[in-house]
Amino acid sequence: MTRVLAQTSATLLIGLGAGFMLSGHDVISTKITFDREISRIIYNRCASCHHEGGAAFSLTTYDDARPWAKAIKEEVLERRMPPFAVVKGFGDVNDSDALTQEELHLIADWVEGGSPEGEPTLLPKLPDFKEPAKAPATPKTGASMIVDGSLTLKEPATFVAARAVSMTEGSSIQAVAEKPDGTIQPLIWIYDYKPKFDRTYYFRDPQSFPAGTKIETFPAGGGTLALLAKK
Repeated sequence: MTRVLAQTSATLLIGLGAGFMLSGHDVISTKITFDREISRIIYNRCASCHHEGGAAFSLTTYDDARPWAKAIKEEVLERRMPPFAVVKGFGDVNDSDALTQEELHLIADWVEGGSPEGEPTLLPKLPDFKEPAKAPATPKTGASMIVDGSLTLKEPATFVAARAVSMTEGSSIQAVAEKPDGTIQPLIWIYDYKPKFDRTYYFRDPQSFPAGTKIETFPAGGGTLALLAKK
């Protein structure tokens, strides 16, 4: 009986050990690697904040980023990171500093494929965080019009950007323009607003409207929006 128990215990220990080994390492099922594709996305889109000594925890090395892999995937797919609270496709907002669909797919596939490291010799050069990033060229803005529920233009207007004026954290607001001929044009949809990431959102091209156009925001009481006119 003692021998049987000893053999049984040994078998269980071997089985448990194998189970721990299998669960301790993700199965690699993708050719996308941190050193080749993902590091370049992080360096271009995230590392200005996510670096050693930066505003947030570092993601510049594989050892830094790997423990956060699933969280990175969730944050970027929800578009909480990089901070870009505008819903893409609703209005013609310039989203050049947001992650592209290709970049989103690469990150998701890397995480789902086991988040492999790759070959360190393929890593790009680390950005120089001592040099301030050059701000992209943006149109000069003039006077702003505040929309709180509904606003009818008394004269023609051309808008180049929009931003939240008074929105509570986590709230969302949509703005549309109804022209005098009845056509509806989506302007902007700010989703899950975070005050600490407040910014101005520029339209890809200036948005021009004739007098009599009604600008409306939804839902009622969701906050106010400023439309910045072309200077």
